[in-house]
Amino acid sequence: QVRLAESGGGLVQPGGSLVLSCAASGPTFMSYAMGWFRQVPGKEREFVSAINWSGTDTYYADSVKGRFTISKDNTENAVWLQMNGLKPEDTAVYYCAAGPIVGGRSIYYSNTGAYDSWGQGTQVTVSS
Repeated sequence: QVRLAESGGGLVQPGGSLVLSCAASGPTFMSYAMGWFRQVPGKEREFVSAINWSGTDTYYADSVKGRFTISKDNTENAVWLQMNGLKPEDTAVYYCAAGPIVGGRSIYYSNTGAYDSWGQGTQVTVSS
């Protein structure tokens, strides 16, 4: 497994930007796909974005496509989520996740069950 720690959340106005960071430790990070999920109280955790183990393929939920960008650096054991054009509906706790996912189908990466390591989450609040 991989140990994960998110940072970078906070309060931002609508239309603003934030960068979430996820620092990872463990010998298998390089071979793991990484994902970002978010959750609001009373709702299920939902997929936001993912990147394959090599960083060559990225996946996004329709709600964030064109606004969010995920990136991964295996030499730094880190993954980032650049969030632009933030909307109030983006308000949630954001979680970083790691999983031994292989293959190119997006459905593999959007499934919470495919990930075996999770961070503690970081709060993102979009409000004026």
